[in-house]
Amino acid sequence: MSDTAKKVAGQLLGIKAVFLRPDEPFTWASGIKSPIYCDNRLILTSPEARNIVEQAIADSVKKYYPEAEVLMGTSTAGIAHAAIAAHLLGMPMGYVRGSAKDHGRNNRIEGRLEKGQKVVVIEDLISTGGSCIDVVEALREAGAEVLGVVSIFTYGMKKGLERLAAANVENHSLSNFDTLVEVAVEQEYIRPEDEARLKKFMANPSDESWMQK
Repeated sequence: MSDTAKKVAGQLLGIKAVFLRPDEPFTWASGIKSPIYCDNRLILTSPEARNIVEQAIADSVKKYYPEAEVLMGTSTAGIAHAAIAAHLLGMPMGYVRGSAKDHGRNNRIEGRLEKGQKVVVIEDLISTGGSCIDVVEALREAGAEVLGVVSIFTYGMKKGLERLAAANVENHSLSNFDTLVEVAVEQEYIRPEDEARLKKFMANPSDESWMQK
């Protein structure tokens, strides 16, 4: 795991943007019992975590997409991160709504975007990949050249990886589930014996056998 991935994971755990509760699982909207819950909006309320994450986003854009011309945040969680990273990079930014407005100019894409511009999408969390792909497709339909996505955290779910690959969407996440679990063990947020259970969950979230100690 990279130093950045470990540092970001440590910050997410420290500010409780990520909760790990293998003994008291959360219930997702789908009904799946999950030992993890992620709310990256909390990054914005912690100056230390915010500085680390936003600089890492900016560094990732420079590293992976040096030809980028504009950043586009996903609505709503990616907007602030795109704005701060764009400020650090001295780049323009905008964002993509979940759906077009029903008034005014009926925009779905907010901010100036010229056809052919090279865009990087900024996303807070990648799970199944559906919402991120939807944003990329909207930008492509508008004539943008989407270079890829920079996200803060990814679960690394097989379904998400397959959907991104099928849509020809490249993603670079600052941190990921495996790194987070390893850091959580190191920093004693969870017990060492919980690591295998958590990884079993991520391998197949619909299989509840991971809940057995």
